[in-house]
Amino acid sequence: MTMPLSHILEHKLVAIIRGANPPDLLKIAEALHEGGVRTMEITLNSPGALASIEELAEAMDGRMLIGAGTVLDPETARGALLAGARFIISPTLSKKTIRMTKRYGAVSIPGAFTTTEILKAYEHGGDIIKVFPASVGAKYFKDLAGPVPFIPLMPTGGVSLDNIKDFQDAGAVAFGLGSSLVDTSQPVSAKYLQQLTAKARRFVQAVA
Repeated sequence: MTMPLSHILEHKLVAIIRGANPPDLLKIAEALHEGGVRTMEITLNSPGALASIEELAEAMDGRMLIGAGTVLDPETARGALLAGARFIISPTLSKKTIRMTKRYGAVSIPGAFTTTEILKAYEHGGDIIKVFPASVGAKYFKDLAGPVPFIPLMPTGGVSLDNIKDFQDAGAVAFGLGSSLVDTSQPVSAKYLQQLTAKARRFVQAVA
């Protein structure tokens, strides 16, 4: 597998898994992988998140990059990194969390929204900046490209099959996909997994 940052930039799609039942996670990962998705984030407010990261990092080693999301502080980041997370995504900007992530050689993706926050997150060492919520639309990303065209941005929260190409055209380098890709409120049946693989393929084709 390539270096984590190169991997994310190459494959672009980050599947965000929030609140899934731990026994279903490997099946979800396999279905996503079959559809071409190569990066998966387990949010730390999910049940058994650290154990799940450890299991997935081992089971999907060399096939899928596993990371942690909703990371709010450096101590939590360290726990996720020790469990095998290769990237850390935060909804907010925490200089200490970025520093901890980089110390372990992982990819730091802090959250920011305004131009000031985005620049600060980048100056503190963020590799890619998660812009949340992206429901403001792709035009906002085009506007951001004016003052900070050199900062890699990842829209999250509001990215769908209908608008992902617009975000890409506006300069986004990666995309955080939550319930628009993996709806964890649905029971994980064989049919669900088939549909998940098909949906993953459509997202992969959309940014190809």
